[in-house]
Amino acid sequence: MFAAFDDIGTGAPIILLLLVLSVLSLALIVYKIVQLWSVTSKVETRDAALSSFETGNLTEAKARAESGQTPANRVLAFAIKALGDGRSGAALMTELTRRGNEEFAQMSRHIRLLELIAMISPLLGLLGTVLGMIQSFQELELAEGAANASLLAGGIWQALLTTAAGLLVAIPAAVGATLLAARAERGAQLIEGAIAQLMLIADQPSR
Repeated sequence: MFAAFDDIGTGAPIILLLLVLSVLSLALIVYKIVQLWSVTSKVETRDAALSSFETGNLTEAKARAESGQTPANRVLAFAIKALGDGRSGAALMTELTRRGNEEFAQMSRHIRLLELIAMISPLLGLLGTVLGMIQSFQELELAEGAANASLLAGGIWQALLTTAAGLLVAIPAAVGATLLAARAERGAQLIEGAIAQLMLIADQPSR
């Protein structure tokens, strides 16, 4: 394995670093997929909780909301309990906003790191290419008239390898970060929607 890195020349440290970044990005993508897989689910438990709240059964409404174990369900369960305890107004909305922001921050955690990997990987690849080209032309200069096309082509091939490696790391990281960020934003929208529906029910004149 290390002999193969030696054949790459000056690009070997860059390739090794990109390999580490690739493993890290793939691990983060898998972790976030598992974490965010269910954030858009359990719609039926929220609907059931809202129906129970509308009929005045606060205990059942809270229990149904808590059974979902999603960000939207957790915030909804707290809001139902708070309303049942007589809390309302700006103070309650501020607390719900804070809890919603905390849930969104948790859903968005590590996505910025994926975006950073997607941004710096092509730059690292380009750096490796530039260093490789410098080495190739230095060898060409030292060889003087004895240099041939195969020597130069071999150096250029080694240099361009780091650019290809950088792109191979960056593309999955960029795609993963974009899709995961969209799912986290969808989870935040579901929190806002659940609370909006609850507040509309709570503000009904009959309640």
